[in-house]
Amino acid sequence: MIKKLTSILFVKAIEPVLPFWIDCLGFQKTVEVPEGDRLGFVILQRGNIELMYQTYDSVDKDMPQLSEAVRKHAGFLYLEVEDLEAIKRAVKDAEVYMTERTTFYGAREIGVKDFGGHFITFAQMGAQA
Repeated sequence: MIKKLTSILFVKAIEPVLPFWIDCLGFQKTVEVPEGDRLGFVILQRGNIELMYQTYDSVDKDMPQLSEAVRKHAGFLYLEVEDLEAIKRAVKDAEVYMTERTTFYGAREIGVKDFGGHFITFAQMGAQA
């Protein structure tokens, strides 16, 4: 029944998060919707992984009933990766909220915040510490 799942993260401004996803992690901007002289919405994609960002101002115009809710909550993403060391190098300038750890289920993980304040955990499954 369900064909696809895409997260939407809400931010004050999209431009500051783009280098994290495009330059550091190799995503491409496949859709962009301007909102005045800035971006109001983007879709980022790498392979079959897709992520959307929308600004608070865009939500205010599009769905004002959600304005308060989108400002209150940060997003949390969990991404399984092939090579945690490569990810650590790629996101070295991001704020770390969770230092590297190995979980009881055998994942090596590190958590960083994107420049919109959202929490991104990268995990390499079955990896040795």
